[in-house]
Amino acid sequence: MGIGGAICLGFGVYLGFEYFGTSIGFFILGISLITVISSFIYGLKAKPWEQFSLKETMTSTVNESIGITLKVGNVGLATSDLKPVGKALFENEEIEVRTQGDFLSSGQKITIIKIDHSKVYVQLNI
Repeated sequence: MGIGGAICLGFGVYLGFEYFGTSIGFFILGISLITVISSFIYGLKAKPWEQFSLKETMTSTVNESIGITLKVGNVGLATSDLKPVGKALFENEEIEVRTQGDFLSSGQKITIIKIDHSKVYVQLNI
C-alpha cells in the first residue's frame, strides 16, 4: 500500500469518526482493517510480483576463451559502435572489446593493443 496509502487510509478513518460519529467510524475502521488484512494475505499467497521477477540465469561469461586464440596485434572489425565498449569480430568470433576512451564507429578495422584477463582493449587500425 505504501506510506501515502496508509496516511490516506488513516485520515479517512479519522474523518469517518469526525463527521459520522463513533458507530459509523468503527464500521469504517473495521471495513478498512478487513480490506488491508485480506489484501496482505492475497499478496502473500498469490505472489503477484512473480511476473516481474527474472526466472532464468546466465550460464556464460564475457569472453570466456579469448586467451587461447587472440593475441596483441590481431586485426578485427568493429561490429557495433564502440562507445567505448562494444562488439568486434576477430577470427570469425564476436567478442566484447573496449577502447581506451575513444568512440569508434561500426565497420572500422581495429587492432588489439592489450588483453587483461577477459578484457580486450583495441584501437583504430592505422
